[in-house]
Formats: sequence, structure tokens, C-alpha cells
Amino acid sequence: MKIQSSAHSPADMICVRGAREHNLKNVSVSVPRDKFVVMTGVSGSGKSSLAFGTIYAEAQRRYLESVSPYARRLFNQMPVPVVDAIEGLPPAVALQQQRGGSSSRSSVGSLTTLSNLLRMLYSRAGTYPAGMSRLEAEDFSSNTPMGACPRCHGLGRIYDVTEKTLVPDDTLSIRQRAVAAWPTAWQGQNLRDILITRGVNVDIPWRDLPKATRDWILYTKETPTEPVYPGRTHEQVLEAIKHGVPADYNGTFTGARQYVLNTFTKSQSAKMRARAASFMVSSVCPVCHGQKLKTEALQVLFAGRNIAELSALPLKSITVLLQEQSQQLKKKTDATGLAAYGIVEALIERLQTLLELGLGYLQLSRGVQTLSPGEYQRLRLGTQIRSNLFGVLYVLDEPSSGLHPCDTQALLKALHGLLEGGNSLLVVEHNCQVIRHAEWLVDVGPDAGEKGGEVLYSGPIDGLKSVARSRTRPYLFDEGRHKLIAPLKPTGWLCLEDINWNNLHNVALKLPLGVMTVVTGISGSGKSSLAGQALVHIVSKALGQKEQVEQPETSENDLPEVAEGAEPAGRVVSGLKNIRRLVVVDQKPIGRTPRSNLATYTGLFDQIRQVFAAQPQAKQQKMDAGWFSFNVAKGRCPRCEGVGSIEVELLFLPSVYAPCPECHGARYKPEVLAITLKGRNIADVLNMSVDEAHAFFADTPNIAHGFDTLQQGGLGYLRLGQPATTLSGGEAQRIKLATELQKKRAGHILYVLDEPTTGLHPADVDRLIRQLRQLVAQGHTVVLAEHDMRLAAQSDWMLDMGPGAGDEGGQIVASGTPADIAHNPHSRTGPFLCEYL
Repeated sequence: MKIQSSAHSPADMICVRGAREHNLKNVSVSVPRDKFVVMTGVSGSGKSSLAFGTIYAEAQRRYLESVSPYARRLFNQMPVPVVDAIEGLPPAVALQQQRGGSSSRSSVGSLTTLSNLLRMLYSRAGTYPAGMSRLEAEDFSSNTPMGACPRCHGLGRIYDVTEKTLVPDDTLSIRQRAVAAWPTAWQGQNLRDILITRGVNVDIPWRDLPKATRDWILYTKETPTEPVYPGRTHEQVLEAIKHGVPADYNGTFTGARQYVLNTFTKSQSAKMRARAASFMVSSVCPVCHGQKLKTEALQVLFAGRNIAELSALPLKSITVLLQEQSQQLKKKTDATGLAAYGIVEALIERLQTLLELGLGYLQLSRGVQTLSPGEYQRLRLGTQIRSNLFGVLYVLDEPSSGLHPCDTQALLKALHGLLEGGNSLLVVEHNCQVIRHAEWLVDVGPDAGEKGGEVLYSGPIDGLKSVARSRTRPYLFDEGRHKLIAPLKPTGWLCLEDINWNNLHNVALKLPLGVMTVVTGISGSGKSSLAGQALVHIVSKALGQKEQVEQPETSENDLPEVAEGAEPAGRVVSGLKNIRRLVVVDQKPIGRTPRSNLATYTGLFDQIRQVFAAQPQAKQQKMDAGWFSFNVAKGRCPRCEGVGSIEVELLFLPSVYAPCPECHGARYKPEVLAITLKGRNIADVLNMSVDEAHAFFADTPNIAHGFDTLQQGGLGYLRLGQPATTLSGGEAQRIKLATELQKKRAGHILYVLDEPTTGLHPADVDRLIRQLRQLVAQGHTVVLAEHDMRLAAQSDWMLDMGPGAGDEGGQIVASGTPADIAHNPHSRTGPFLCEYL
């Protein structure tokens, strides 16, 4: 490691000694406090392990030591870092990339605490109808019993079922599972047998049953208990009862609606709740009309609007409205006027910070779950700026993620505001525009995984110029410029019209085919709404293809997606005949449990298991491929059920996981582990990195090719058995892209990606560009929403959204080749594109 000499004394430094978290190789490094420190390195190099897994985790551990054991278990505690010592470590706050909270009730207002001030404003200074007594602040919250609409309980919508959702195909009989909402397997058979006992014909089409019978089956709240005689007809059941033949058992009936609602509200299984939600529809609450609050709260006005109407305005509009009110309130001298003025000024001050961070297009009522990770982090950053903490170490994870280059200046101003407040900044970042503003740089690498984990350089930025092993150096000092190729000519055009979704209003889209198109625009301009949502939905529907929408995990507060008006509108005018299929390569997880991993998602594990099953010893013991799956009972360890670890519950402390005492983390039974290939068993293979596996299976072309595409995507450092839950969104997206490249699909495919460079070092962006170009070379079309100007400069065609964000955006302001956009006076992207052309 090269350490640049500095004027800092050891007392001014955070000194890390012997860090061995994840792939860190006994790292020792010192960084200055009260400075803007940036950590760089390729994806998987170990920079996050150093910043978050070591430095922040140790700061959190020290803080938690000061609280009671009972309180400690309430924290989402990070594992204790593997490090010898850290000295000079101040209290730390982490602002990481993450999706919003698990509750559908969380909003921008609650995350920023602006809603608290707004409720106080309406409570103290609102205009009340004559005769209404003054309300408390809690009466203006939809999350409290005092404020929530009594009909929808503060959700704004009511959720129920219809005959169509419960019985999607009325040509089926009950025996053919016409009531799709009922449970499968034995429980569903039990309900059917109860109906047979009651004389319902379960073998005729559902639509031919009397309406009274259909309604009773679906909507009854009765729970009658009936004798069940499986396999008998109604007449045979009556005969058995008449002759006193004892029933196999007595079964209790539950109506389909009641079953769905009970499952959704009470089941402990997220999968079961998600299934129940799929049979439910929602409609606007007829009492509060979607405004979530009780009638009395909605009658109180400020500036002519109730609190729900005000919360639905963009933050920029709220700020303007409050500034107008502030001028009027400033003249008042009564107690109410003075209180209102103070609250309004506090709101304006906090809102101004969010506006400076480029978030003026958001609404206070917008659900946190709909925010991008970058928006979520910047909202938290804005809240921290106003907290006026002193002497804190802020650890940030790519704060420029999701930001257009013109918005990055506002971000840098906000970060310097934290520094000026007497704090320290430790930022993990890939954006060279941000890195160049660092006062101290720590470069980790040189490569990813086992080939990384070293601190290559620590010091002022200019010192990195002499570090030959650094992968960051060429891009920071303009040595990594690509030789641009002439843009390809489109092979055709896909034309869409009347697109309406979010801030898109009657937009017409002319998309070139057979080339790579990048959709750009400032944050909130409508890029993702156009490319990642409207285009995907409209084309999927036109192709008759099921839209690729993954069912999210549900919590006890989650609700089904709104059924009415909750989808993009628009139509395909021409060009659809040129497209065979649409494929979305997004950043959603490739699996939701630790049992999912890179090997299972790509399908490579299926081929590997077949290779093991083909070994002579396996054939001799009649072990098929199923024996080598840790998800199948016959081969997996019975103690940990193939997980490899067991949960150990600790009183008053968070649970910890320990290696399974029976398989010692190997996941399999001893007889399965005894089967070897080239001296390695199936557990050994799962512990291999992609690079190791590529060499190990070099003589098996199909498997080797799969690992080769993963290596091309810069994923050689990932382990085959690494749980999918530990992968970043960028890693998940690159795994999906590599899986697509393996398939070599026939026909013209339209690939859509949303900000694929998120979390990628410039060197990894180069790899990504090569893979996207490979898809285009195969005759496909690639469309991506993106902020990375280096990638945009190497596209064939660009669509620039704007001109502003939110309601001020939603238009295609410029289209053409990158050179066209760079010289278009209407494009806010053009000036930033010029330096790469």
C-alpha cells in the first residue's frame, strides 16, 4: 500500500489495524477526521467491507455497549467486525442504499418528519369550521386511531374480493378447482367434500350453479361443521348417515372470501399472504375519498387546502405556498399567528434542504416503498443536515446513485454542509465527479473478491497518479477514455402513442430497433416511468406476454397493489411485428431466501448436480440429481434442512447463527458428501468462486460457458453458494444479464434495463457496455434508463427527458445520436455528454 504523507497528526486520524472482514487482507489504514474521505475500487473489491462492515460496524458496536441488553435487541445490529483495533473513532451514522421501509404506511412526510410539523400547523393554526372544537396534532395523522378514517382505517382504500377474482374461470367445476382462491391439497379437498355432503353439485361448471349457491360458497360468514365421507357422492353420503356409518371426520366450512381475508391478515407466511393478496381488489374509500383521514380533520384548512391536499403537492409547490403564507403571518402579533409563523419558517427551512438535493418533485404523501434507493438516501441525508449534529462520522453508500450530473453539484453542496457543521465524511463512491471533490482518497483492490481486499493507496487524490495497480486511476485522470465507434443505424422503429403514467401525459415514443438506446434526464424527469414501466407494460400487453413483475415480500402492513387505474396507459402504433419477446433485466433480488443463490438462479447448479449424479459411485448408490440439491429432503442434512446453519436464540439479545453441529455447514448428508468429482464434493463446489468454478469445469463446455459469461460481467469473485439475500441490486442485475447472454434466444428480443450502472465502478461499466453490445450484435434491441454519461456516449441513440422533474418533466425534449443530444440547446444532458465525445 502506498501511504501519502500528510500534515495530519495521529490524534486527528481514524486508525484501523488488522481488518479481515470478508475479503479484507489484514488491512491497516488511517484516514483523517473532519474531512471528505472517499473510498473507491471495483465492485467487490472490499471498500464497503472496510467502510460499513468494519468502521461503521465497530462504531455501532461501541454505542450498543452503552445501552441496556433489553434495548439492544430492538436494534438491527450488524455483526461484530473482524478487526484488531480501531482508534480515534467518533460516533457514526450510516446512510446506506436501501429501499424504503416495510410498511405501506411509511411516506416521504413520515421519513423526513415534515408531517409532524405539518400536523402541528393544522392543529394550532388551521381554519376550523364554526362550532368545531380544536383538534390535537394526532387527529391529523392517518396512522393513529384518533385521525384515521373509520371506514378504511387510514389506508385510503378498501380491500375486498369479487366473484371474478375468486373464480377466474367460471367454466370449471368445483372439482376442477373453479374456486381458485381456496387452498390447494387436502384443505381444498376438505372444503369440496363438505359441499358434497351439503348436496352441492361439484361436477358441473361453476356458472351453471344457482346464484344463491354460488354466493353462499363465496361470501357466507357461517362456519358449519359437516360429516365428511371422502370419495362418495351426495347420495352415498346420505345413505351412510341414514345407516349410521361413522364419518371419516367432521369438517368445518369457510367461505372463500372469509378464507382470503383471514389468510391475508393472520397468516405468518409471507408467501401465503401474497397469494391471498392476489385475489383481492381495491377501490377508493367512499368515506374519505382516498384522503385517509376522518371527516373532521379534512374540514380544517390552511391556505385553503386540507392537510391531505397539501401533502399531495410536490415539495417545490408546498415551499412556494408556505413562503407566501409566511409573508402574511409575519405581520400577525397574536399567539396563534406567532405559532403559525414559527412552524411555517421551520417547514420552509427543511423543505429548502430537500429542494437543494433535487427532490422538489416528490410529495409528502408519496409512499416510501416507491422511492429509488438513491432518493431514499438523499431524503435521509437532508434530514441529517437539519439535525445539526456535531462530531459525527457520516458513512455514505454512493450518494450520487440515481442522480443526473447536473444534480450532483447540489449533492456536493449538501455534503460540504455536513463537514462545515464539524462532522466527518466517509463516502463509498464510483462517480468520478464526486471523487474529484474528496480531500482524501482510499483506493481498495486491485480487483474483486480474493483478488482484492488490499488498500492500494491512502492520501490526497493526486498521489493516486503513481499507483500503477489502481483500477480507479485511469478513469479519474482521463486515461480510460473509450475510442468511440460510429452509431449503428436502426433496423426499424417501434412507435407508441398516448402514453400516460405518472408524469407522462399523452407522450409519443419512437424507439429505434436493432440498436442500443439510452434514456436520460434529470432525476424525476420520467426516465424510469417511460422506459422501465410504461414501455414494458404496453409492449408486454401488446405481445400477449405476462409482464415480468415479481411478487414482493409482504409484511403485516402490506396491501395488494391498487387494481384500478394503477397501470400505464398507451398503445403500440407500429413496429410490433419486428419484436418476438420483451425481457426486463432489473435490479430486483434473484431470490428472497438464503436458499437462493447465483448457481441456482442461472441454472448452472442443475447441470452441476447432473454431473455429480453421473459419477460411478453415485450411480452405484442410485443417487439421482435430486440427492445433490440442498432443497430436497433425501440428500440434505436433516438437522439444518440444507441451510448449513442453525439459529441460536439469546435472551435479550439478537439471535445469532452458528454452523450446523451435524453437517458443520456443508448442508448435505455424509453419503452425499462422499461422492466426489476430481477430489471435490458438492459442498466444495458451492464454496468455489465463479473464477475457480470456471477452471474446475473447463472440460464441461456447457457449464464452462455459463461461468464465462458471469466472468465477462465482472462477477468472477462471487461464490456459487453465496445467498441471494447478500447480493447487491447491481450484482443481481448483472447475474440476470449473464443468464440472458447464456440463452442466446432466437428472434428479435427487446431488452429493457433501469439504471444498470448503479453500484458499478467505471471499469465494471466498461464490462457492462461490452455485454450490452453483445446483445445488439446478436440482432436484439437494448433500451436503458441511465445517468452514466460514459455509457450514454457509447449508445447508438438517445432520448432525453425533461425539461424538469415531476410535473415539470415527463416530455421527450430531445432525441437522436449522442452527438445530436450534445449539441441540442434544449437538453440539460448535452453539456455533460460533450466531454465523452
